Amino acid sequence: QAIVSSSLTEDNIPTEFIRPEDEQPAITTFHGPIPDIPVIDFSDPDQDNIIRLIANASRDWGIFQVVNHGIPFDLIQTLQLVGKQFFNLPQEEKEVYAKPPSAHTIEGYGSKVGEDVNGKKNWSDYLFHRIWPASCINHQFWPKNPPSYRAVNEVYAQEVRKVVDKLFKWLSIGLGLEADVLKEGAGGEEIEYLMKINYYPPCPRPDLTLGVASHTDLSAMTVLVPNEVPGLQVFKDDHWIDAKYIPGALLVHIGDQIEILSNGKYKAVLHRTTVDKKKTRMSWPVFLEPPGEFVVGPLPQLVDPQNPPKYKPKKFKDYSYCKLNKLPQ
Repeated sequence: QAIVSSSLTEDNIPTEFIRPEDEQPAITTFHGPIPDIPVIDFSDPDQDNIIRLIANASRDWGIFQVVNHGIPFDLIQTLQLVGKQFFNLPQEEKEVYAKPPSAHTIEGYGSKVGEDVNGKKNWSDYLFHRIWPASCINHQFWPKNPPSYRAVNEVYAQEVRKVVDKLFKWLSIGLGLEADVLKEGAGGEEIEYLMKINYYPPCPRPDLTLGVASHTDLSAMTVLVPNEVPGLQVFKDDHWIDAKYIPGALLVHIGDQIEILSNGKYKAVLHRTTVDKKKTRMSWPVFLEPPGEFVVGPLPQLVDPQNPPKYKPKKFKDYSYCKLNKLPQ
C-alpha cells in the first residue's frame, strides 16, 4: 500500500515487482473459449451427485466453487467489510499487527510469505491469524479496530467449520473411503484454521506483475471468499484461465496435504492472482492445516502394489519449512 501511494502517479512500478515474461499476465493469460471451474450446489437433494461432482472436480481441476453452502450472505459481506476497514487504517495502526521479524509464526500483517527464486515481490499485503481451534488462537494478531472484527471472525469460524466438515466427508467418500478418514488423516479435530486476508491494491502496470505468483497451497484444503474484482487464475490444460466471480460462492482449493493423503488421486490446484489497474482486489482464504507435529502421508487404504506411495510421510511443519524456503521435499 505504501508503494502504491508513491508510484500510482506514474505509469511504472519498481523493477522488483516486474515478473519474467513467461509469468507476465498480459502474455500468459489464455483468452480463448475456456471451461468454467466446476460449480457445485450443496442444496442438491441428491447427495450422491454432490459427492460425484466434488470427486471429479478434485481429480480434474483441484478447485471448485460451492453455492448454497449455508454460510449467510450477510455474514460474508460483514467479514469482507471488517477486513476492508482494517486495510483502510493508517499504516502505523496496521503495523501494530506486523509479523515479528524473528518469529517462527506466519501470523501477522505483512507482504512476504516465502522465498521467491528470482527475488521478485508480490503486489500484495496480507493479514494472517488462526481462527480455530481455540487452543491455537493468538489474539495479538486480531485487529482491535474495527471493534466488530473479532466477533465477526468468531461467527465466521463456526460457520466455515460446518462447511469444511461436509467437504472432508464427501471428499473421503469420493475416494471410496469411510466418511471420517480424510479429516482424521489431516489432523482430525486438531486441524488449524488459518485466516488470511489478501489485499491487492490498484497497480499502474497489472500487465507486468502478479498479486501472488503461481503456487499450490501447502494446506490440506483452502476455503476462499473473493471480492467482486476478478484476479484468481487457475492453470488447466497448459493454460492460465480466469475464475468467474459468483457472488456469495466459496472457492474450494485442494491443497498439497490432500493430494498427499489421496496418493495423487486428488490434485492440488496450481493458481496465481493478477491485479487490477483501478480497483482493489481482496480475498479471504481460510487454510486448513494439520498441526505442525502431525505426520501426513498417503493413506494406507490407497496404497497397494499397483499404486505405490508417491509421497514421503512428513511432519507438517517440516513440509511447510521446505515449501516456503523452496527446498526439495
